[in-house]
Amino acid sequence: MRILLAAIYPYAFLLLYLIIPFDNYIRALPNILLIILVVAFPLIVKKEDFKKMKSLPIAVFLALFAYLCINSFLGGRFLEDYNIIKKVMIAVGLAILYIPVSEAKPTADEIGKIKGAIILSSLAAIIFSVYNFVLITHNTGSFALGDSPQVVESLLIDRLYLGLLSTFSILVSFQSIKKQYHPNNNYHLANIVINLVFIILIASKIAGISLLVLLLLKQFYGQRKIWKMVLASGAIIAVIGMFFLLKNESDNIYNSDAKANTIVPIIENTRTFELRAIVWQCAAKIIDDEGFSLTGNGFATTNDKLVSCYEAEIPNLEKRDVFIAKEYNTHNQFLDFYLSAGFIALLLFLGFIVVTFLSVRKHFLPTAMLAILVMYCLVENVFHRQIGAYYIGFILIIIMTSVSALENNDIKET
Repeated sequence: MRILLAAIYPYAFLLLYLIIPFDNYIRALPNILLIILVVAFPLIVKKEDFKKMKSLPIAVFLALFAYLCINSFLGGRFLEDYNIIKKVMIAVGLAILYIPVSEAKPTADEIGKIKGAIILSSLAAIIFSVYNFVLITHNTGSFALGDSPQVVESLLIDRLYLGLLSTFSILVSFQSIKKQYHPNNNYHLANIVINLVFIILIASKIAGISLLVLLLLKQFYGQRKIWKMVLASGAIIAVIGMFFLLKNESDNIYNSDAKANTIVPIIENTRTFELRAIVWQCAAKIIDDEGFSLTGNGFATTNDKLVSCYEAEIPNLEKRDVFIAKEYNTHNQFLDFYLSAGFIALLLFLGFIVVTFLSVRKHFLPTAMLAILVMYCLVENVFHRQIGAYYIGFILIIIMTSVSALENNDIKET
């Protein structure tokens, strides 16, 4: 029985990451796979496997999860906050469930078969989205890319998470390309081009910024050459330029003209920077009104306070109704931890980031994943969506396997 489970277990794990974007269409399957993994885990895991978890970053993340549980329980709001705490548990749980899958000697640029699942998952999501776009274009008789409602409606999952998946796929393929000729290099190069073009076509700003930052980050690894410094300078200019472009979109955010009733919800959901600017101003107002918070208000209460702020601060009636109906959260994981679980939670989360950086800073792949985590946490509450928890779990897996490899001196600097 154990041999059979050990043979099935890795494929169940990889299938989970392959089908994550299709959660809305096959909602039961990811949960079934998680149940299979949880049940099989104690039967196939070996004592020595747990050595892979002996890393300070994972310990700090576990401390964050434990604190969220204890703080919520002592505050009498565990049931209200359980939906968010459960997603933090999923992220760290996936890292734990992965340890029987990872190789005996993991390396930072070789993360096992899960990288193939990420690449295939991204390509499948792109194909599905493009197919939907063609159908919508045919039915409407119009063609528009970027922030158009056609693109928003055709995407398999939210643009932010689809951009995140494509960024993962590009990074994994980039790290898999060999310096010497290898037949797989062509496939990885094609995958990079496909995902890059798709990110541009759907106008995923955060994915574009993330890739520019990773391009800049890569210049600090390997041999230092003049062309790398020129490329880094270009990346910095591009990031600064994109920042000011986005900043200009936020002018007069409270007083912009209302859109037609039939398209207000769609348009508001695509004007992502404007949405976040309003939410962040309300979050800042809550912080100013309440002052320093050690333990926070709870995740549910924080959302209630944000809704009250929307009611009081947004003069545009149609826009106010959209924000209240959608009950938009803080769209910033750092703000969310501070407002909901207090300074201690924020400190633990920042501690996890700092400790991880100090542990893996000499190696590109785990450092790049940490950079992606920080950038997406700046614009999204990643633990408010199950898909976000899955992908944070993927980042934790790479960090865990990388730290384990570093301790075994199996990684060569790249």
